[in-house]
Amino acid sequence: MLSVMLAGSVAFIITFLAIPAIIKVADEKKLFDLPDARKLHKKPIASLGGVGVFIGFLLATLLSSAKDSVDLHYFFAAAILIFFIGVKDDILILTAAKKFLAQVAAAAIVIHLGGIRIDSMHGLFGITHIPSLLGLALSYITIILIVNAYNLIDGVDGLAGSLGLLTMLVFGSYFYSIGLSSFATMAFAMAGSLLAFLIFNYNPAKIFLGDSGSLLLGLINAILAIKFITVADSKAVAIPVASAVVVGIAILMVPLMDTLRVFSMRIFNGRSPFSPDRNHFHHLLLDCGLSHKYVTFFSLLLNVLFIAVAYFSRSLGPTYLLLSMLAISLAVLAIVHYFRKNRQAVIIKAEKAKVETTPGAVTSFTKVAPVMESQPAMHEN
Repeated sequence: MLSVMLAGSVAFIITFLAIPAIIKVADEKKLFDLPDARKLHKKPIASLGGVGVFIGFLLATLLSSAKDSVDLHYFFAAAILIFFIGVKDDILILTAAKKFLAQVAAAAIVIHLGGIRIDSMHGLFGITHIPSLLGLALSYITIILIVNAYNLIDGVDGLAGSLGLLTMLVFGSYFYSIGLSSFATMAFAMAGSLLAFLIFNYNPAKIFLGDSGSLLLGLINAILAIKFITVADSKAVAIPVASAVVVGIAILMVPLMDTLRVFSMRIFNGRSPFSPDRNHFHHLLLDCGLSHKYVTFFSLLLNVLFIAVAYFSRSLGPTYLLLSMLAISLAVLAIVHYFRKNRQAVIIKAEKAKVETTPGAVTSFTKVAPVMESQPAMHEN
């Protein structure tokens, strides 16, 4: 218990002290995320919050990790690699191909050296054991998907950090309860760093997480999620969790749901899955008229709902539970699209009425009015 509390406390203090210094350096060196046609902030804001999160997380984990954590150094190696690629992208901008290769390299370290891999479907669709090569491919896909999920969800003040804080607390609490102190320490160290970062990131944000932070957050989530699925499904642990594979998915549900939907839409339209657009879940919520704070709150509450439904319905079995989760996701998306469409119609109608009642104005109205005129554009992919 002491190591877990120490990890969270040390990470919080280090990150809390580091962030103001990073903001100052970014201001002096002009290392900003500049506003453009897609971003929501009105003025240049530093996008190096991940530097503070990384420093706090790494030092706290090294200082307070348990003696049986001999395997964590492989995770640190992967985290350092993904962090520096993120920093370079925040400052110089990397191509999607280079970022992808770095993610593959980090995944290779985690899988082949860290031993974090998928070797079973745990009863999902009636499948248990899977061939080694298929498990290897599934492990790479899962890690890269989760890494990108947190990179893409980082589009609204406080969103990625809040969702990350939730997952770290859930994973950390479970690992601590079953005696995996190394993974619990790692989770609570990240939670402490994120909590400190969020003080400066909630709307109006003074600093953004950046790729250095979002990619790191995604990597740690991937490690913890696969480890959770592997151990929680075993009856040998102190607290076995039925349908662990779907419960693990539910813990990451909002970022995963958004990424899979957006990637599918881009591929269907003949575009690269990594090409930027304005179709993310948080974009839809903004178009419904929600502010940054309410978008973050709604997304966080929705993720908590998914976790609760998955945990209390785990006796359904992994296949039926997954189908139920997908049905809920589709229902939520349909409701959000409905309110978004109605809001667009109301705004267009109001703009049309304004044009028609203005003396000397042209009465024809063909231009679709922006949904959120009062909002600047997004700060993420």
